[in-house]
Amino acid sequence: MSDHEETAGGPVGKLAGKVKEAVGAALGRENLQREGRLQQVQAETEAEAAKRDAEAEQRESEAELKGERAETEAERREVEREVSRVAAEETAERKLERERRQARAEQIEEKAEAAELEHQADRAEEAARTLDPKEDR
Repeated sequence: MSDHEETAGGPVGKLAGKVKEAVGAALGRENLQREGRLQQVQAETEAEAAKRDAEAEQRESEAELKGERAETEAERREVEREVSRVAAEETAERKLERERRQARAEQIEEKAEAAELEHQADRAEEAARTLDPKEDR
């Protein structure tokens, strides 16, 4: 094999490297042994690099997920605050409306009482005129 030959990576490359190393040892060819060892190291290095890339991608995905969860949690808290604010406003509006209705009811009741008192006063004056027609009221 030449110095420019590309070697296969992964488990196949490692196996090919072992075969080359063994054949080189059996035939007494140091360069073939060295090429086999280099191919094994290259396959191991590629495997380690792939493993680290996968781990880095996993950490990146986990960090992204963690960020999304934090964002979602912040949005959830904001929605809860908004719901609480709206509920408090609605409660205050209902209370205000009850108070207005109560005030209107009291006002109507007071007007009715005033009208009744006026009516009683008019009847009393009429009764007084009937009893004492001379007095001009």
